[in-house]
Amino acid sequence: MSDFDSSDTVRCRWSSGSTSNINGYDECAAVCSGVPGAILYSDNCTLVFTLTQASMCVAVALQIEDFYTTTSPTPMSSVPIQFLFYGYIASSGCSTPPAIIGSRPNRACIGTPIGSTVNELVIVQVYCSGTSIVDFITSSPVGLTKSLYQIVLSWIPTADQVGPQGFCAGAIDNTTVQFNRWCITFLVGYNSPDLIRATSIQGTALPIGTISSNQTTFSIHATNTVNRPPRNSTNVYFNDAATNTSVYTIDCGYDAHVIYTGNTIVFYIPSPPWIPGHSYYVTFDS
Repeated sequence: MSDFDSSDTVRCRWSSGSTSNINGYDECAAVCSGVPGAILYSDNCTLVFTLTQASMCVAVALQIEDFYTTTSPTPMSSVPIQFLFYGYIASSGCSTPPAIIGSRPNRACIGTPIGSTVNELVIVQVYCSGTSIVDFITSSPVGLTKSLYQIVLSWIPTADQVGPQGFCAGAIDNTTVQFNRWCITFLVGYNSPDLIRATSIQGTALPIGTISSNQTTFSIHATNTVNRPPRNSTNVYFNDAATNTSVYTIDCGYDAHVIYTGNTIVFYIPSPPWIPGHSYYVTFDS
């Protein structure tokens, strides 16, 4: 789920067959509660379930809604989404599905100026011996083109596409196993902020320079206003240069030790892991 207005609260819910819902009509007809025993986590629209029968489809009917605040009782909009899950029996001992590898994590959001050229590379990897990719299933903005098996996204967004534009892909291998859908959002009409390299000042809370072993606060400055990302597992890593391993990881999606103030991101590390004489560097998820 994504919303062009980052201050809105976005949630999803099961579609309702009752005409007393916010839309005033039957939202799901014969596919209401189509997945027996499924659990829906509305805040991030995560669906958890186990299929108990093979060779059959189950239908999912949801409503994606955005609210002015977290306490608003009535959504400003309600958008339906329906899709199917098909249960299968793995044809071999290996049932590990294919997976997308590349620089963009699932649910990434990329600022995309109008008229800019968008090029993204999506590569799928298989994990079972003797399997290969036979098809890609995709949904994408108007005008975006792709090639088969190794997806090369090419697109020039136009003024009438301002706002979030989603691209989703799913690969199917020759045993009919499909991997979990991978989606990214292009936020058209928005220039992503760039990080500003800080000046090194001894003893200050900056990402470079000499620090004390009990330094707990660091700040990073950007060219535009920054906000908390809408997805978890958007991590910042503090790495020891001697071992190239992370000594502290912060999840910017939910960690209270990350504070966003205007153009500044402040990180608080309650138990500093710094070893005197060691050098450290910071890396970011895409």
